[in-house]
Formats: sequence, structure tokens, C-alpha cells
Amino acid sequence: MHAECPECGAQIALPDGTLTNEIIACPDCGAELEVVSLDPPTLVLAPEVEEDWGE
Repeated sequence: MHAECPECGAQIALPDGTLTNEIIACPDCGAELEVVSLDPPTLVLAPEVEEDWGE
């Protein structure tokens, strides 16, 4: 299964067992991506972690 990086357009092979909401890194540009759908495989830029989360 492959998906396109929304940052650089690279085709990324998603490993077997990939889950929705999983965070993966683009091997070409290094962007952190969130899997938002598996049918069809769709990636979006992962949200930035704020320093005050959980406070």
C-alpha cells in the first residue's frame, strides 16, 4: 500500500499493519505525517506538539 507525502509528493510505502492515526516519517523529506485514512491511503502533516500539552 502506498500514499503520497503532502509535503514533498514522494510515494511512501506503508508497512503492513499500519493503523489510522499512526505517525510516520517521510523517508525523502523527513516530515512527520499522520495516517488519516487507509482506504484510500491518505497522509497529512502531523500536528505540531505544543509545549503546554497535558499541563
